[in-house]
Amino acid sequence: MIRRVVWQGLVAGAVGAAAMTAGEKLEQRLTGRPDSYVPARVLARLTGLPEQRKDRVLNLTMHYGQAALVGAVRSLMAQAGLRGPVSSAKFMVVRLTTDQILENLTGVGAPPQTWPRKELAVDLLHKAVYAFATGVVADALAAKDGPGPGLRHARLRPGRHSDVGPLPRHE
Repeated sequence: MIRRVVWQGLVAGAVGAAAMTAGEKLEQRLTGRPDSYVPARVLARLTGLPEQRKDRVLNLTMHYGQAALVGAVRSLMAQAGLRGPVSSAKFMVVRLTTDQILENLTGVGAPPQTWPRKELAVDLLHKAVYAFATGVVADALAAKDGPGPGLRHARLRPGRHSDVGPLPRHE
């Protein structure tokens, strides 16, 4: 199952990154906002590579690489039966948190509560596009494998009830 989660997550995360990138480019045309090279700076700091002001290759490597790797979390959610828009909204928090850990740990970024509100809103919008696009793909791929243990358990009796035990181990 782990191999399936990983490959489906990499695919879903890459699709999510492509959707986010398309949305970013559209937003940049409308607002005139320049490209951000924060991902490149984070990757340079993590790997010890020299930092350059504008390194497109490092930027795209980090942008797509991180998105694909974090996509594995959404794939794991989908395989467990955590699917749909609510699960994608939960996953958006995972993506935002991952960005913030890496950016703040490396000293490249600052906590979001210190950002100008407009900048924060733009980032949240783009991460939502990523999370929901990744979720659509992860859910579709996981659906081919069946409902997942969480959804099978919910079929016994929806909700959380102490009198509904776990699924048998053989399922």
